[in-house]
Amino acid sequence: MSLIGKFATVGTATLGSRIFGFLRETLMAAAVGTGPVADAFNAAFRFPNTFRRLFAEGAFNSAFVPLFAKEIEANGMEGARRFSEEVFGVLFTVLLALTILMELSMPFIVRTVIAPGFLEDPVKFDNTVRLATIMFPYLACMSLAAMMGGMLNSLHRYFAAAIAPVFLNIILIGVLALAWWKNYDPLQVGYALSWGVMAAGLVQLAIVWIAVRNAGMRIGFRRPRLTKNVQRLLVLALPAAITGGITQINLLINTNIASGGEGVISSLAYADRIYQLPLGVVGIAVATVLLPELARALRGGHMVEAGSLQNRSVEFVLFLTLPAAAALLVMAEPIVRFLYERGNFAPSATITVSQILGIYGLGLPAFVLIKAFIPGFFAREDTRTPMIFAAISVVVNVSLALTLFPRLGGPGIAIAEITAGWVNAALLFGMLLWRGHWHLDIPLLTRIPRLLLAAALMAVFVHYALTWLTFELSSASSIFVRAGTIMGLVFGAMLVYFVLAFLSGGADIGMVKRAVRKRGKKTAETEAG
Repeated sequence: MSLIGKFATVGTATLGSRIFGFLRETLMAAAVGTGPVADAFNAAFRFPNTFRRLFAEGAFNSAFVPLFAKEIEANGMEGARRFSEEVFGVLFTVLLALTILMELSMPFIVRTVIAPGFLEDPVKFDNTVRLATIMFPYLACMSLAAMMGGMLNSLHRYFAAAIAPVFLNIILIGVLALAWWKNYDPLQVGYALSWGVMAAGLVQLAIVWIAVRNAGMRIGFRRPRLTKNVQRLLVLALPAAITGGITQINLLINTNIASGGEGVISSLAYADRIYQLPLGVVGIAVATVLLPELARALRGGHMVEAGSLQNRSVEFVLFLTLPAAAALLVMAEPIVRFLYERGNFAPSATITVSQILGIYGLGLPAFVLIKAFIPGFFAREDTRTPMIFAAISVVVNVSLALTLFPRLGGPGIAIAEITAGWVNAALLFGMLLWRGHWHLDIPLLTRIPRLLLAAALMAVFVHYALTWLTFELSSASSIFVRAGTIMGLVFGAMLVYFVLAFLSGGADIGMVKRAVRKRGKKTAETEAG
């Protein structure tokens, strides 16, 4: 399968998860709006979700995958299984201790880390503590699932780990449907959603566990011991966890700052859900596929193939994210109005969320590029350098958020996030170039300006189209008219962008696919020789 094909496999599964996520957020917005329950739930859920990205996805998809792949190459499937059992024993023990500690410390954690601004509202504070206590064990389930997902990716089985997150959204949609049927009040909805999150963690863990068994890996529990392999994993995992979860670190810090404003946390969460669609579909697909592929090429000494993988990945992500960024910038308000403005979600909330979403659009290419650049370090077992750059971006984010939030509110925090993202992306790319680990090719350099021009012209088209379709997109029109108008506008914008991109020479997907397959063929011939 070509690199593009692998991206498509993971991207398609992630797209399904994001579509269900849209439906979930639409139902949730109608049920709880941007009120105190929405703030409490989103703040509470942010905590285990942040730890999941730091402790699980960041660490294991960045540190565990290269080591697991190396074990397969050196000692076969049996050696890889032993290594997995060693890691599983340590991970399970650490997660159990962490969960117990956090459950007992939750009032202190909410008061000092998650949402200190909630102290002025004792009811909101108490609800946040209770909801976070219910949801925190989700971390343990998802951390173990992330480890098994890393094993599946190394075995070239991408779909199960990518499709598992869909079930979080499916379960929460079911909970919201039940709440509507039973006529729950917002607080009852918040508690029901929290139990749904816990159930979803168990379901996702079961899915990847079954997939690992079907792949021929049966993991047993071993007494936790710090073997040589586990020690090496821990050395790599700590900085990798921080680096891989930098976006989540910034979001947690920003949640802390935003707790001082009414409805700001939920406004950021609703905008983030829309922004996560292109980021998740493209960024996660590239990060998931590129790391094991790049690590394999570097271990085999195939430097030309490694360079091609990196350049084609950047070409691919820019081709898809530049128009998405332009669309979010100019179409934010009608999108937010269509998805959220009903029930307890007021028109004033639409304005705030759309402002935040438009700003997020400007940072979309940066966050996707970060996911394409980081494997260039992790595949070489260098997790320290990206961690340093991540720490710099956190300082940038916190400094700007504290400065801009009192003046601009939620949009100020969004500006801080995207600025930190661009700083991080620039530092990563600059270091890869300086070390000679990234060699720019002429096709990439010539295509980027053309893609930028195509995206800009598409944005101009959308801007004028919105002025012609003002009534059709207003809340006065029926939901079917608005849905049809938005879909028509999206397809029209896509047509304009793709025509301009291909006519200008900014894109040639056929050439990219042939190039990737050609590299793979050359590699196979070299290994055979």
